[in-house]
Amino acid sequence: MGRHPDQPRQHEFSPSSVVVVVVPYPAQSHLNQLLQLAHVISSYDIPVHYVGSPLNNSRVKSRASNPLYRLTEIHFHDFPTPSLPSSPTNWATKFKFPEHSLFCWEVTTHLRVPVAALLRSLSPTARRLVVVYDILMASVVQDVVSLPNTEAYSLNTSSVLSCVVFGCEALGMRDKIPVKDIPSTKSSFPSVYRNFIAFQGLMSYSKSGELHNTYRAIEGSFAELLAHDKNSRKKKTWAMGPLPQNKNLKELRNQDKSLMEWLEKQEPKSVLYVSFGTTTTFSDNQIKELALGLEQSRVKFLWVLRDADRLDASSNEEERRTKLPYGFEERTRERGIVVREWVPQVEILGHPSTGGFMSHCGWNSCIESISMGVPIATWPMHFDQPTNAALITKVLKVGVAVVEWRQRDDLVNSSLISKAVIKLMASEEGDEIRRRVVEMSEEIKHAVAEGGDCRLEWDCFVSHITREATSLENHKIRRFGLKVINSVIEFSIPFIELLMRF
Repeated sequence: MGRHPDQPRQHEFSPSSVVVVVVPYPAQSHLNQLLQLAHVISSYDIPVHYVGSPLNNSRVKSRASNPLYRLTEIHFHDFPTPSLPSSPTNWATKFKFPEHSLFCWEVTTHLRVPVAALLRSLSPTARRLVVVYDILMASVVQDVVSLPNTEAYSLNTSSVLSCVVFGCEALGMRDKIPVKDIPSTKSSFPSVYRNFIAFQGLMSYSKSGELHNTYRAIEGSFAELLAHDKNSRKKKTWAMGPLPQNKNLKELRNQDKSLMEWLEKQEPKSVLYVSFGTTTTFSDNQIKELALGLEQSRVKFLWVLRDADRLDASSNEEERRTKLPYGFEERTRERGIVVREWVPQVEILGHPSTGGFMSHCGWNSCIESISMGVPIATWPMHFDQPTNAALITKVLKVGVAVVEWRQRDDLVNSSLISKAVIKLMASEEGDEIRRRVVEMSEEIKHAVAEGGDCRLEWDCFVSHITREATSLENHKIRRFGLKVINSVIEFSIPFIELLMRF
């Protein structure tokens, strides 16, 4: 059985038997989850290599919730990628779709060659080379089939429910979705993104199994649906979540320490943490309504107000600095803080004074909040977030909706925002929601402890990739499959490129 990533090493598996390469999708929440998984695998004394652009590797290391010295156990590879526009057009669209993420797809096309070279260099050093890739990076790692001792496993960084929804809709079986009135992927994923996901799914044909950042007590029924799907029967599945989020107060920056000191002065469960991730940008009018809603609620808050991460590190922060209503910060000084930089989210959610989280419902944020026993005020923007919000409010019942998905094109006024905040933070219904999420958090703590369900899943996966059996049995079939797929791709590339532009 492997150690927890924060425990001393136990030399149970020979480092020369297996080498793992982790390939994340270049978006912050995806980078975080793959890094956390890298730490889990590394804790079994298995060498792990983490692939990314210099900028993304720098960001994920600087924002890592894991202790900094743990990062030295992972081999980071910086592969240069094309320069990307610092000022994407249509930055604050009504649909709130982050156009700059489209450029991430262009980056992925440049990573295949250096990643393949890395795999070829590592293959002779291990009995088995294991590639764990973000499900959106399948095309980057397609050359695993050319190496006879290599296996590939995808990591789904979204909720399992979102996978079920996407799969059912792709097969024209929306009536099979197990949750009623779930938002459609057509409404939350632009067509270009749906096409991209379908393309990456095609490129995953040769994977040996699937990993999910989820906990079976949260999504066990949906995981069973995937496991028994006729198209997945030959694929092994592991629920690896919740991946560890190590709180590390000793290594916080000075500006972060001041936030924690402010939280120390507040009453238990009294502060609403407000953050919408790294891919969301609100209009000035919506920022004004949100500010007024927080003010009207009279609830204490810590608001992270920052535009979506730019892909160009040289972008001018002042040029996109959002303006708050006149006098807002002065009027709310005694009960609120507005922060315009990245903050240590795990530490904030884990603080006793934090009693709620207003969130865009990215899966990483959802799993962090539930793990820390903090209920969620849901405000989804795009992608899998509407499905995650439905999971939070309708299935798990550990949150309240600030806005329903059918209202996504409307300006959410201050009254609705204030009402949702009060319901979550200062009502009997909110207390009941908080009780449920705290119970769920306790289950998760037991799961990640020695002998818990989550730890057993980790052990099971590591036992599988370190098994003695050979990886050669399907090598010729996989190589032939790659040739067929590439032939289809070569024919389709002009149409794919056209779709990417519209």
